[in-house]
Amino acid sequence: MAAPVNDERSLLTLIGELPERFSTLIRAEIDQIKAELGYKAKHFGIGAGLIVIAGFVGIFLLGTLIATGILALSLVLPGWAAALIVSGVLLLIVLILLGIAWLSFKRGSEPLETIESVRQDLDAVKGVGDYDRY
Repeated sequence: MAAPVNDERSLLTLIGELPERFSTLIRAEIDQIKAELGYKAKHFGIGAGLIVIAGFVGIFLLGTLIATGILALSLVLPGWAAALIVSGVLLLIVLILLGIAWLSFKRGSEPLETIESVRQDLDAVKGVGDYDRY
């Protein structure tokens, strides 16, 4: 439907066009959101891939740093002793990290306040415990 040239449309005509304009606006907004999410997903994916590659290279870096430590200690100690000392330090680090992880798991396994609150609510509904009134 073509609009009059002087654009003096009646109120009923304008109200009649509202649903079409509204749906067009919604479609345009949805298309814009799709484009933005696609752009962001692409760049997040690239960033995540680069972090994975950096972590992979970091593992090799850690190995070479350990070897460097052993070689540096072997200048003042026999090679076997240097390797044993570095291995002991690494074992100590592993044990400390495992201890921290165990404490974290232990804290995470404690019951939540919400569970206790739900139990109290159920007791109130059943009329038992503190709520045992006749």
